[in-house]
Amino acid sequence: MRKPIQAIAPVMYVRDNEDNMNNAQLGNAAQKKAQSVNQIPSTSEEIKLAARPVVSYSGTQQNELLAALPRQDLETLFEHLELVPLPFGKELFEYGSKLEYVYFPTTAIVSLLYVMEDGATTEIAVVGHEGAVGVSLFMGERATCSAVVQSAGYGYRLKTQYLRDAFNKGGALPQLLMRYTNALFAQMAQNAVGGRHSSIEQKLCRWLLDRLDRSPSNELKVTQELISIMLGVRRESITAAAGKLQDEGLIQYRRGNITVLNRQGLEDYAGECYKVAKSEYDRLLMDVSRA
Repeated sequence: MRKPIQAIAPVMYVRDNEDNMNNAQLGNAAQKKAQSVNQIPSTSEEIKLAARPVVSYSGTQQNELLAALPRQDLETLFEHLELVPLPFGKELFEYGSKLEYVYFPTTAIVSLLYVMEDGATTEIAVVGHEGAVGVSLFMGERATCSAVVQSAGYGYRLKTQYLRDAFNKGGALPQLLMRYTNALFAQMAQNAVGGRHSSIEQKLCRWLLDRLDRSPSNELKVTQELISIMLGVRRESITAAAGKLQDEGLIQYRRGNITVLNRQGLEDYAGECYKVAKSEYDRLLMDVSRA
C-alpha cells in the first residue's frame, strides 16, 4: 500500500484551478436551491446541506479506492459524498444493524470487531485510507460485525443506496469493490490463521504493521490494554511481548505511545502472519493501476 497523505482539515483542501472549475460546475443540490431562493436556504435540510464542506477532487484522492476511480465516475458521487470527522471510539455500526452508510477513511483507522455474548472482543480486520467500511450491495443488508474508529481522523461517507445505484450502473466501481472485498477477505482469513498458529510476538508485530501501513508516521498512540483487547489476549502477554520487541531494538515503548524503530525487523518477525494479506493488497493496487 502506498504511504498515506498527511491529514488535512476539511476546510483546508488546496484546490487547483481545475478543481475549482469542476466544483463550480458541479456544486451540490443545497447550494443550487439556496441560489434559487434569494441565496438563503429555506429549510433545515437545505441549511444542513449548504453547511457541508465542498467535496473536491484533490481531497478524495486521500482514499485509495476513491482515487482509483476514473475522474468522471468519481465526480458523479460528489453530490452525495460527505466529508465527516471520525473521532476515536465512534461506532460506525454494530453487529446486526442496518448498514446506512459506507465510509471511505482518509486519515482515520477503523477496526472491524466481533463481539461475543460475554462481551469479549476480537478484531477481525482493520481499514484505513486503502479501503471502505460498510459496503452494502443488497437492500436491507445488515452488518456481520461492528466497526469502531480506533485512530481519529477524517473520512468520506456515502449513503448505501447511492452506492448501490452507482454499482448497478456498471463502470469501474463494481470491479474495484469486488477486488477490494477479496483483499479484505484475505486479511480476515490470515488473521484467523494467525490467531491460531502465531506466537504473541508475531501477532503483535502484525498488529503494529497493519497500523503503520495506515498511519502518516512510525509513531502509534495506543495502549497495551487496547492491543490486548483487539488481539483477544491478556494484557500481561502484550506487556511481555512488547518488552521483548523493545529489547531487540524493533520498537520503543512509552506509556500510550509506540515508536517503530525497525520496520523490516517487524516484518521478518511477523512472517506469513502479515505478508499474505499485505501481498493481496499490493496485488489489488497493481491490478487497479493496470485497468
